Amino acid sequence: MQFLVTGKDGTDADALNRRMAARPAHLAGADKMKAEGLLILGAAMLNDEGKMIGSIMLLNMDSRADVDKYLEDEPYISGNVWQTVEVQTISVAPHYMPEAARQR
Repeated sequence: MQFLVTGKDGTDADALNRRMAARPAHLAGADKMKAEGLLILGAAMLNDEGKMIGSIMLLNMDSRADVDKYLEDEPYISGNVWQTVEVQTISVAPHYMPEAARQR
């Protein structure tokens, strides 16, 4: 199953600082998930000035429970970066799936 995770950052003055502090751990986890075929795509959402204000992730996981377990350890959540998180079940066309995700 595939899931779209949308995390929106806080809007307070320290929001970008929290994001940048948590970013190395977030990216390290994303790299590991990508290698395991669990992450299809990740991207930062930008405002009109090009500043990061949130993230999207396309995940390839067995269940919503697996997504929730991942979110428990997500650095952008534990680092108080994402203030709201939405999860939507989606279906990625097979020819858009990376090889590692297809082999899961």
